[in-house]
Amino acid sequence: MNDFQKTTKEMLDFIEKSPTCFHAVANIGAMLEEAGYVRLRENEEWKLVKGGKYYTERNDSSVIAFAIPTETVKGFHMAAAHSDSPCFKVKEKPELTVEDHYMRLNTEKYGGMILSTWMDRPLSVAGRLAVRGTDGIQSRLVNIDRDLCVIPNVAIHMNREMNKGVEYNPQVDMLPLFADVAFDTDAAGASATADGSLEKPALLGLAAEAAGVDAEAIFGEDLFLYTRQEGRFLGTKGEFVLAPRLDDLQSAFALTKAFTESTPTEYINICAVFDNEEVGSGTRQGADSTFLADVLDRITEGLLADHSTYLRWIADSFLISADNAHAVHPNHPEKADPTNRPYLNGGIVIKFHGSQKYTTDGISAAKMKDYCERAKVPYQTYANRSDIAGGSTLGNISTAHVSVSSVDIGLPQLAMHSAVETAGMMDTEYAVRALKEFWGE
Repeated sequence: MNDFQKTTKEMLDFIEKSPTCFHAVANIGAMLEEAGYVRLRENEEWKLVKGGKYYTERNDSSVIAFAIPTETVKGFHMAAAHSDSPCFKVKEKPELTVEDHYMRLNTEKYGGMILSTWMDRPLSVAGRLAVRGTDGIQSRLVNIDRDLCVIPNVAIHMNREMNKGVEYNPQVDMLPLFADVAFDTDAAGASATADGSLEKPALLGLAAEAAGVDAEAIFGEDLFLYTRQEGRFLGTKGEFVLAPRLDDLQSAFALTKAFTESTPTEYINICAVFDNEEVGSGTRQGADSTFLADVLDRITEGLLADHSTYLRWIADSFLISADNAHAVHPNHPEKADPTNRPYLNGGIVIKFHGSQKYTTDGISAAKMKDYCERAKVPYQTYANRSDIAGGSTLGNISTAHVSVSSVDIGLPQLAMHSAVETAGMMDTEYAVRALKEFWGE
């Protein structure tokens, strides 16, 4: 197994263990601690030293790690990705019954999803629970780690126009089938409850069992559907990968791997993974919060530097915003810009937008190209067709709070915001190499 395959396998394992943003951040924290990083809590005093390696979390779903050089500091070298992906969020009081037979879960969209891709595939539920204990309310990760539910399509016999296009109603068409409340477990070979009645499944009961807590102790929850699709290699030579949540856990993993394998010299290295990018970043743990600015302030204070020093550091800093990019589609190459046409396995994509939905400009693009060339990593460029509106990402949101030069990059992929997405086998390792060049200065 070569370095490209090894890194991609590690990335797929990371995604498999990260069904939600909470699990992703917990797994990033584990990677950081294995590399010697010390967790700091925002409500405690930070005692920092030159050469120290630290990280802090917010809301269990965003994380910022930093490594301090042993000698003189010139500024910050920052890279950011996001931990969330489009999916279905489970509502409060989720159980809905149909004609005393079926039980469905009441869900709502989280982010801009390709709804049809979630149908007719095994799904389950994961997230976090807020549990009351002796020390107050505590957060517990939960993953009901089995095939649990499905969103069934309507048979074509009942909708002969299905292949001419369907507009799905999220409240009607997209609710997952969770249980058969009339199912006789005793007749099926399982045991009934002690009093002879049949146990009707309830989501929080299953979540409590999976988390190892009492259901009565659960006072709140943030639960999401996730697809049970395992990541895998595809193509005649294994040159493609298929997995859920590549946007943006592929970038989040690449950042964390590169960060933990780098040693700062003149710049404080910063690795940030924010939550809620898919819904606008406007939360206390999103890129549009004070999280990054707060951490930079506390680093400056912890190193006994004054505000003037902080401003000088900011003026000499750089941010790489890493959120995946659209590759040329094999069935619809006309959807891509005529001259900026990224391909899978073609390397890092530098993203441009005339209205600055991406922060890249000529100077920041040149810096990114230089890092890539020094790392011997290929790079490509992306711009929307001028008649197709595009989305924004972390860069311009973050730099509204911390005014630094920034570039938006991504790894090329197909079917962005599908329940499962396709990427190139080589591109994760390309990102790791370029980021290590950036953070190794």
